[in-house]
Amino acid sequence: MINPIAFQIGPFAIHWYAICIMTGVILAVYLAMKEAPRKNIIPDDILDFILIAFPISIIGARLYYVAFEWSYYSQHLSEIVAVWNGGIAIYGGLIAGAIILFIFSYYRVINPIDFLDIAAPGVMIAQAIGRWGNFINQEAYGRAVKSLNYLPSFIQKQMFIEGSYRVPTFLYESVWNLIGFAIVLVFRRRPKLLKQGEIASFYLIWYGIGRFVIEGMRTDSLMVGGLRVSQWLSVILVIVGISFAIWQRKGKNVPYYQK
Repeated sequence: MINPIAFQIGPFAIHWYAICIMTGVILAVYLAMKEAPRKNIIPDDILDFILIAFPISIIGARLYYVAFEWSYYSQHLSEIVAVWNGGIAIYGGLIAGAIILFIFSYYRVINPIDFLDIAAPGVMIAQAIGRWGNFINQEAYGRAVKSLNYLPSFIQKQMFIEGSYRVPTFLYESVWNLIGFAIVLVFRRRPKLLKQGEIASFYLIWYGIGRFVIEGMRTDSLMVGGLRVSQWLSVILVIVGISFAIWQRKGKNVPYYQK
């Protein structure tokens, strides 16, 4: 089993979970800053945005998780802030981040659709990396299986939880996001292929479909009334993504992402 603590500096423990998240965020910011000038966005605006949005997104992700696990946290109030032990919901972070993006875009006079287009690929790669934090914390897994012989031994060992091997749903989602990221990188440079907003739409559709399927494999999902919350939200993401793509495609004055 991998120790969730990567190293310690005096009394401070640095968790692998935090390292995975920060690595994903740094890479996402770097990619967005490289792409920003193509959309007439100042790279420094990306830095300013992430300095505001990242902590608020973490709070949003944690509050979302705590809200749906309130029966536990109401009895363990001191653990609400313990994000280093896992227990953040990406949907809560995405919702908080999206709200901040629109507010930030308004005050900086940035087209929020362009901002979403350049941010979406980075979000996908950040999610792909962040899921490995779940792996180390032994969370976001599926049902018990007899073996995981098709996977490297270090994954098999870490996925041996509560006396059984578990379906590595974290890995499926990580790979799914990585594939989506690669698709965007290939197609966004094709002239007159994608219209403004369609990269953001692709993200909503791609992530929504993947999350809906993979969430159905998990055994630790947030539930409301016997239903998986993330699956309902995934359906909403797909509907919004398809609707927005159709709207943009039919728009008369909507520019192409790559002219």
